[in-house]
Amino acid sequence: MEDFTKSKTMIFPRDVRVGHGVLEELGDVLRDISVREGVLVVAGERTRRLAGERALSVVQKAGYQADLVEIRGATLPDVAAVEVEGRKRKPQVVLGVGGGSVIDVAKLAAFRLGVPYVSVPTSASHDGITSPRASIKEERGNASKQASTPMAIVADTEIIARAPYRMLTAGCADAISNSTAVLDWKLAHRLRGEEYSSFAAVLAETAADMVIRNAEVIRPGLEESAWLVVKSLIVSGVSMSVAGSSRPASGAEHMFSHTLDQLAPGSAYHGEQVGVGAVMMMYLHGGDWRAIRDALHTLGAPTTAAQLGVKKETVVEALCKAHLIRPDRYTILGDKGLSREAAEELVRVTGVA
Repeated sequence: MEDFTKSKTMIFPRDVRVGHGVLEELGDVLRDISVREGVLVVAGERTRRLAGERALSVVQKAGYQADLVEIRGATLPDVAAVEVEGRKRKPQVVLGVGGGSVIDVAKLAAFRLGVPYVSVPTSASHDGITSPRASIKEERGNASKQASTPMAIVADTEIIARAPYRMLTAGCADAISNSTAVLDWKLAHRLRGEEYSSFAAVLAETAADMVIRNAEVIRPGLEESAWLVVKSLIVSGVSMSVAGSSRPASGAEHMFSHTLDQLAPGSAYHGEQVGVGAVMMMYLHGGDWRAIRDALHTLGAPTTAAQLGVKKETVVEALCKAHLIRPDRYTILGDKGLSREAAEELVRVTGVA
């Protein structure tokens, strides 16, 4: 019998706090993860007022030397600005206090500085609050870059519930899109022999099912809704940590979204785009695409090209080119992608355009 030599590394957040008023527990969290020295807080212009300055105050009252740097967006210059402050102040940890853009910048800057980061979301628009990938804007759309899994997550549902409801529904759609991402992963496992984790897949599917089953009770301004969506997104992020890649939460629907970013940048939120993508990819998989469409409709999330703010022709072009975004990632789109005729039929049948 041959020796068993397989090994795998899985990195998870050490401290996760979700609920009402947990921002006040930041000092305890930092102590729990053995932070003893400096803290660098990253926030945006709006999130600085919303929670960044409060987070800074809480950390300072806990006895930490802390500084705040404000960024404008999720761009490489913003990442570089945080790195410059980091090299100057030499923090032991970086706190990202804000929405997806702030957290993406904080996690990538922390990764480059070689220090851990703590995710403090002020909205729940996608699973970036806990994933090890950072989405950064470049000239031709968004680029997904390797970063780090957060050392801790502090998600104050009182703050998140006050964010625009559209952000919450985008987060719902991002979680729902796990349904098709997992099917793509299974397909790649069967046809290409790609390594597959049934445990990671179950976690990702659980996150999706949690939102689909509760779509009717997720409503604007309800802290309970924020609680449910944040938990789903955290489970989704954990599935990626188990898998060691974004596979359980990113398939052809994400490739479609990234292509839309190139063709029509800024038209809609990431989660909204992958939600519409999931409707179409589930149809290609022969699954219950109507259940996804209906859940999105119930939530108030987009289900059509018009609601995404793009033309039918743009969606068709994105479908035809999506397979080129990640040639290394096999999905239902195959190696050659969809023909224009197939793409036009797909948007017609699913009612996307």
